[in-house]
Amino acid sequence: MLFSQLSLNDSLLKALPLSITQPSRIQQLAIPAILSGQDVLALAQTGSGKTYAYGLPMLQRISQQHNLGCSAVVVVPTRELAAQVMQNLTPLASALDLQVDVVCGAEAIELQMERLSKPAHVIVATPGRLLALIQQGIIACHHVNCMVLDEADRLLDMGFINDINAIITALPAGQRLLFSATMPSALNELAAQLLSTKSLRIEAQALNSAVDGIAQTIYHVNKGSKAQALIQLIKRHQWQQVLVFVNAKDEADGLCKKLGKAGLSCAPLHGDKEQALRSQTLALFNTKQLNILVATDVLARGIDINALPVVINMTLPPQASVYVHRIGRTARAGRSGLAVSLVSHTEMAYLDAIRALTAQVLPLNELTGFTVTDKPLSDNSKRPPRDKQANRRTASKRSKSDFSQRKPAR
Repeated sequence: MLFSQLSLNDSLLKALPLSITQPSRIQQLAIPAILSGQDVLALAQTGSGKTYAYGLPMLQRISQQHNLGCSAVVVVPTRELAAQVMQNLTPLASALDLQVDVVCGAEAIELQMERLSKPAHVIVATPGRLLALIQQGIIACHHVNCMVLDEADRLLDMGFINDINAIITALPAGQRLLFSATMPSALNELAAQLLSTKSLRIEAQALNSAVDGIAQTIYHVNKGSKAQALIQLIKRHQWQQVLVFVNAKDEADGLCKKLGKAGLSCAPLHGDKEQALRSQTLALFNTKQLNILVATDVLARGIDINALPVVINMTLPPQASVYVHRIGRTARAGRSGLAVSLVSHTEMAYLDAIRALTAQVLPLNELTGFTVTDKPLSDNSKRPPRDKQANRRTASKRSKSDFSQRKPAR
């Protein structure tokens, strides 16, 4: 199928990047439904082109309505995804003489209020800041007839449900579009509440699956050996661009120090970093001026890094759906990629959950030079309670007098 067969405006199609020549499956299925005004729940793999799947028909419908105010809001979970969606939609909107703006918590609200004195047709936003601007009357909602929840499952994972419900209450009735790569029960409940009875559910691929172009490898490694294993893998394969995921901010900082000492070019990226630094770091990585990016799940959803070849899970995520999004940073737009996970005994339950969600075997492999010596966790491995009490009594002996009765060693 060609884009020209989807009843889209020629100006819109000419504004698409040259690399996009044919519509992906999610675009083929979603665009006609959205153009017709239907509510849509669209489930598609990460990297399959969801932004254009809703962006193209949404912008075309707005151009036909001739509204002077804000006509659509796109709600996303992170600042980085908001910036990317804005970047993707702006050329398309400009082709139709429409304006797109982005509002996130990283920018002073006063600047956004000043900028929005001239309303944009489409606002891309994180939930908290969008709700604040609506409540203060800065964003007028009476013309809004389309709301998109992009990466809807992540919005729920991150605890935005109350903000989302408040935004829904503030908006007039209109088209509702939910796009997601996974379908947790909470999203099913939200869809039932939000979408009309005539809504269309689209499953472009097998639910909760990763794209076929991702080669997944799982290595069984001692927890204390992971940093050295990671260093050896990067050096052995001479990978020039690697995105490494960890579960915590201090893990990102600590791992970067170890990689730096090994002579590798790396930087951490997490929520404690200032937004300007986060954007700068991401830009350096995207242009390959930085070889290794160690990130928390701030990057797990929606971020498109050009032709990223390798993603590594230094630690598996507690939520199996996050694994799908993490590895989806590679093999985007029909390319191929590699996803490597370093798994210790303590993460076996996470691995089992990932296998169950994705319906994949994902066998454990040995990494040459890194024999597994850690013992599996079991009830028998726990120290008896009385031993713990003895340790606490010893630790409580802080003063010199506590030890004064002991005879000196001969």
